[in-house]
Amino acid sequence: MIRAEEEKPFMEMILNSIADGVFAVDKDWKITSFNRAAERITGIPASEAIGKRCSDVFHADICEWGCALRQTLETGRELIDLPARILSSRGRSIPITLSTAVLRDSNGTLLGAVETFRDLSALEQLRKEITHQYTFEDIIGKSKAFRNIFALLPDVAKSDSTVLIEGPSGSGKELLARAVHNLSPRRKRPCVVVNCGTLPANLFESELFGYVQGAFTDAKGDKPGRMALAEGGTIFFDEVSELPPPTQVKLLRVLQECEYEPLGGVNTLKANVRVAAATNQKLAELVSQGKFRDDLYFRLAVVRLSLPPLKHRREDIPYLVEHFIQRFNIKRSKNIAGVTPAVMEIFMRHDFPGNVRELENLIEYAFVLCHNRLIDVRHLPEDFKPTARPMESPGITPSESKLKLAEADAIRVALSRTGGHIGETAKELGISRTTLWRKMKKYSISSQNY
Repeated sequence: MIRAEEEKPFMEMILNSIADGVFAVDKDWKITSFNRAAERITGIPASEAIGKRCSDVFHADICEWGCALRQTLETGRELIDLPARILSSRGRSIPITLSTAVLRDSNGTLLGAVETFRDLSALEQLRKEITHQYTFEDIIGKSKAFRNIFALLPDVAKSDSTVLIEGPSGSGKELLARAVHNLSPRRKRPCVVVNCGTLPANLFESELFGYVQGAFTDAKGDKPGRMALAEGGTIFFDEVSELPPPTQVKLLRVLQECEYEPLGGVNTLKANVRVAAATNQKLAELVSQGKFRDDLYFRLAVVRLSLPPLKHRREDIPYLVEHFIQRFNIKRSKNIAGVTPAVMEIFMRHDFPGNVRELENLIEYAFVLCHNRLIDVRHLPEDFKPTARPMESPGITPSESKLKLAEADAIRVALSRTGGHIGETAKELGISRTTLWRKMKKYSISSQNY
């Protein structure tokens, strides 16, 4: 039996032997206990922490949008494995998971609350090392097409050549353009976006090149255009196929002579900008149809990068799902761990006409409805689920259809893990190379996509 005078040192010894950080606060939010692991993780000695308000010690992001301890004290409910970030004494951002509980005495009187937190720095670093080859800036991709883009990006960014990015809507063209800018020597200067599809044709020139006082009736003073705002940096023309023909001529002059004139101006200005452009159409086809200038096309397409639709890089879907779940966990103060196998199966079969943007919207929708650890089918939009169900061939029972689709998926997943290596894939699946080739031919699967 431990005597009362020995109980406090005994409890401190137990707390100091725990690898997780533990601290307690009273009803005024002042720290009353701070174990050694808490000292090690935060870099703050217990002598400095005790007596201070917890928000003054941790500076956690969660303090801004919903204090976990406050929720526990107000509701009496425990919180378990809530993701957050704290700042160490050296200003380093540390990822943690935290759990909270109320503290009461033997009579049930509320004394305060206790919080335990676990340093996830090592796990986060390991995850980054594992997924580093599949990410670049904020671009997620494991497919062969994206690995090729990742290999090109550093050299493309270092150059000052114009870049044309082609790909369907929602595939991440602007994200790729910003990655080129952020990796370039111009990264400290602005990256200005011009959405060619939204600016009226009669205002395009003045918005792009600016105007001088008196250029038109309402021009009460000089106004710099997007080109001037991007000086020294990058100007990105999104949906460049929508450029009005008169503006195409003037943009060509910028690319050839590095100069332009504001609307109504007489002085020629020099343009020190890098030009990047994106389109969801084939500019070469528009050139052949006479809808886009061929000389401008060849000036824009010095470096061409093509983004495939999501349905052609399904192996990226699990990585994108994880990425969006992590993002929305932070935005929505939730702790969703992932999706159920049934949801992943739906995602892997869906063609995603809206590409990555559609997948992101689906995850965001599910976050609204999901209050569990995993997103399930019931959390998806009703009009999405029917389109995700596979069509059954005539004469094939539903069970046979499902079996064949599962077999094809198993082959795709194994190819994805082995990088398309036939021998290793066959070994992982426990079948011969000949059988694997036959099944791949049957399901129209190509190892070159991995």
